[in-house]
Amino acid sequence: MANRRDSRIEPSFEGSPKAKTPAGLSVSEEDRVVPSRKASARRKPAKAKSSRGGGRSRSGRGLFGVLGRLVYWCFVLAIWGGIAVAGVVIYYGAKMPAATTWSVPDRAPNIKIVSVDGNLIANRGTSGGEAVSLREMSPYIPKAVVAIEDRRFYSHFGIDPIGLSRAMVTNLLGRHFSQGGSTLTQQLAKNLFLTPDRTLERKVQEVLLALWLEHKHTKDQILEMYLNRVYFGSGAYGVEAASRRYFGKSARDVTLAEAALLAGLLKAPSRLSPARDPKAAEDRSQLVLAAMRDEGMISAKELTTAMSAPATRAPSYWTGSENYVADTVMEELPDLIGDVRSDIVVDTTVDLTLQKLAEKSIRRLIDESGKKLNVTQGALVSIDDSGAVRAMVGGYDYATSQFDRASEARRQPGSAFKPFVYMAALEAGRTPDSVRNDAPIKIGNWTPDNYGGKYYGKVTLATALAKSLNSVAAQLTMEVGPSAVIEAAHRMGIQSDLQTNTAIALGTSEVTPLELTSAYVPFANGGYRPEVHFIRRITTTAGKVLYENNGGSAPRVVKPEVVGMMNAMMTGTVETGTAKKAAFAWPSAGKTGTSQNSRDAWFVGYTANLTTGVWFGNDDGSPMKKVTGGALPAQAWHEFMVAAHEGVPVRPLPGTWKSTPADTIVPDEIPSADASPAPVPATPVGQSAPAAPAAQPAAPVRPSRPAQTVDADGFDMPSDNGSTASVKHPVPPGNVGGPTKRRNTSILDILSGG
Repeated sequence: MANRRDSRIEPSFEGSPKAKTPAGLSVSEEDRVVPSRKASARRKPAKAKSSRGGGRSRSGRGLFGVLGRLVYWCFVLAIWGGIAVAGVVIYYGAKMPAATTWSVPDRAPNIKIVSVDGNLIANRGTSGGEAVSLREMSPYIPKAVVAIEDRRFYSHFGIDPIGLSRAMVTNLLGRHFSQGGSTLTQQLAKNLFLTPDRTLERKVQEVLLALWLEHKHTKDQILEMYLNRVYFGSGAYGVEAASRRYFGKSARDVTLAEAALLAGLLKAPSRLSPARDPKAAEDRSQLVLAAMRDEGMISAKELTTAMSAPATRAPSYWTGSENYVADTVMEELPDLIGDVRSDIVVDTTVDLTLQKLAEKSIRRLIDESGKKLNVTQGALVSIDDSGAVRAMVGGYDYATSQFDRASEARRQPGSAFKPFVYMAALEAGRTPDSVRNDAPIKIGNWTPDNYGGKYYGKVTLATALAKSLNSVAAQLTMEVGPSAVIEAAHRMGIQSDLQTNTAIALGTSEVTPLELTSAYVPFANGGYRPEVHFIRRITTTAGKVLYENNGGSAPRVVKPEVVGMMNAMMTGTVETGTAKKAAFAWPSAGKTGTSQNSRDAWFVGYTANLTTGVWFGNDDGSPMKKVTGGALPAQAWHEFMVAAHEGVPVRPLPGTWKSTPADTIVPDEIPSADASPAPVPATPVGQSAPAAPAAQPAAPVRPSRPAQTVDADGFDMPSDNGSTASVKHPVPPGNVGGPTKRRNTSILDILSGG
């Protein structure tokens, strides 16, 4: 034991490794728990050498740390977002009736549309269509609807996240509502239970109801309910009513091409109706057929056969111009009361007696002069001072063509647009007594000639408007600027896009008769712009009021003194100017208009009681023969207004203004051909001289219409040829109506696509 202790080898911290025993019981300096200063000093250089590599390691750890924190906070935000969404759903869901009380309502109510005096205008609704089961109807119908409206219908749970995401991205990128993300189940829920209010509450309730429908019913049952209730245009609700309306047969016998046409209507039932525009309906059906082929629902041979089927016009169920009003009412109903779930009565503002008088006048003039003057169509709109439409005729014959030229056809107004030019000039300080030199002028490359090269020299603005002098209108537009003219027109009620160029003075931008007539109403009522409307009240058959137009307050858009000056000037159009044929016992005013080569002829005039606009022309844009605004339009206006004012006490036009006698003398000579080829506009009294218009280039006119638009109001215009065209009342081409008006959308629409 002692020897063993004496021979024990103690661990050593000194010496070289070579001195270590085989047992290896030695501890180096690096193995100490607390290293000595000497060891620390030895390690410092090594640490300095590796500092760069260590920095990279820490940088890498920092990047991953940032990403980790980003993922973490995204996860936290997602959780809170989910909680917020759940809270919104619970909140709005709690406001709904208990789910145990939900039930699918009965289908197919009737819509009775009556005139202001209670006479029947039209019955709209199911049009006699019964409910047809999915097994009974043509198998092409459900396939076509699913292919174009909701191709993942059989795979989603009532909400399509993929379609909704796509719609959200598209709408956000486009900054306007262009695509919808609602499934067929959501559409059915909205039509069955909800109003069309574009609110977050309605959208949440729509989703909840869609989930309930998916839980309570099979996919086939949901699709069957949808097909038997959805609106297909022209008053037809459900596939059976639509099949009989458009094809004269049951939905059981519908062909592939016909099924594609029906499915295509769901995007815009009224606008794409084959009873109104067969070409547009056919173009849409081609898209449906292509979608069916992409989904493998039909073969290539079936696709070829169906696409070769020609477009046919559907037979008309109704005749009479009052059906143009009924069509407009049907288009407005969804925005006013949502889906119609019970029989209702719609009280309109239309006077059926005046409606018949307007229709009779339009048809008589075309029947008597149509062949001789090559005119096949006409339209008339009459609006009272409150904005209520009293009559609207959209064409020669509703049974032949349901295209509404009064509210949908966009045509050049010609000189009927000039009141907005003169109004802008008056607001800029001119008066009806201001003098301008009516002589040939050149603005850039554009020469706004008077008809036949006839000029009047120095004239007042009142005389220039009464005689519809193009030279003076162009000068005023150059003085105040095209933008001021366009602003005035939009303020008065024009809604169409207007081109910002000097040619706007002669009415080169297209408008509809309804909007042009409505824009004259402030002249008639003293400067106020009311809301134009067709519907007074909507009630159930039991008398419950669903909607009522209370009029509301109309904003003032024109100063009273400007109204007085405009009425004084436009009175001259009727008394001594281009519309003398329109004059009758009441004080009246207005403006004629004729576009290039008599393609469009207008007269929009008014009393203190009614504002009425009349248009004549051809759907294909072909020229009429010597038809100006002072001819057929003024005659139709006269006949209608005389009847409309029978027995009504006479009222003066609002506003007063009297001209200065010294400025009313208008020279009647024609300047020589070499006199003032491009004069500077005359200087208004008390104002500095404007810049010479010839030095400013004019913006180009739309290529579809010649830049040199010559208004022939009050003069005979020679026709393009000597032939006499036959009157056939053609169906308008698909682009006559122009683009539909875009409705305002909320941020919810853009985000949800619904």
